[in-house]
Amino acid sequence: MKKILAILASVILLTACEKEINIDLNNADPKIVIEGAVSNAAGPYYVRVSKTVNFSAGNEVSPITGAIVSISDNLGNTETLIEASPGLYATNSTTGVPGRTYNLSVSAEGEVYIASSTMPLQVALDSLIFLPFLGPGGVNVYVTIPMFTDPQDFGNNYRFILTVNNVTDDSYIIANDNSTNGAANRRPIFSPYALIESADSVQVEMRCLDRASYDYFYTLSQIAGNGPGGGTTPSNPPNNISGNALGIFSAYTTQTKKQQVP
Repeated sequence: MKKILAILASVILLTACEKEINIDLNNADPKIVIEGAVSNAAGPYYVRVSKTVNFSAGNEVSPITGAIVSISDNLGNTETLIEASPGLYATNSTTGVPGRTYNLSVSAEGEVYIASSTMPLQVALDSLIFLPFLGPGGVNVYVTIPMFTDPQDFGNNYRFILTVNNVTDDSYIIANDNSTNGAANRRPIFSPYALIESADSVQVEMRCLDRASYDYFYTLSQIAGNGPGGGTTPSNPPNNISGNALGIFSAYTTQTKKQQVP
């Protein structure tokens, strides 16, 4: 634990460093981006279909309208989604159930893209524990330990979404049970962009993911530099969508705990 806290303190200090880098940004052919999810929370669930734009176009998105989007499960239930807004497709009757496999089909611009994801069984999130360490300026800050017990079966994957004082951190915080299979969790979650102090309100959403979703978000976490080693060379993360498409289709369980730091 002392090593973990020392690393976290180093991460905070390193985030203040800046370096100017000149990058030759080449234009590339647009690609379809499909981002969809089904969870055990109440619907509707959404699938966003868009197209990449060149870097020079800024943060604009290019939604794809008129696509035919459907979600089915391994029990034979099928639903065609409605387009709630340009490029955003919503379910009306689909229900997310742990243990079921969900299949996505997207027909857009003359191509059909398919994906499949099995929703894991839910692992119970019991509570949150806060551990203090010395942060910038000698101020006590905290890391959060989500308390849960990993199942005996190997292969559980998790994503944590951290919200501090009603502000949600957009870091990719993920974990698996490669070294903690069947044990009570003792690993803290932390983001240098969401420092936690005494009396703060902290909310943690824990999602149980399948392996494809874990690999996708793990790669994004490495590109974003969420870990102490910093970011890796940017590349398209692996996904579970057929064809030359980007994005992810994920079926996951979700649960949330909210507590105040002492």
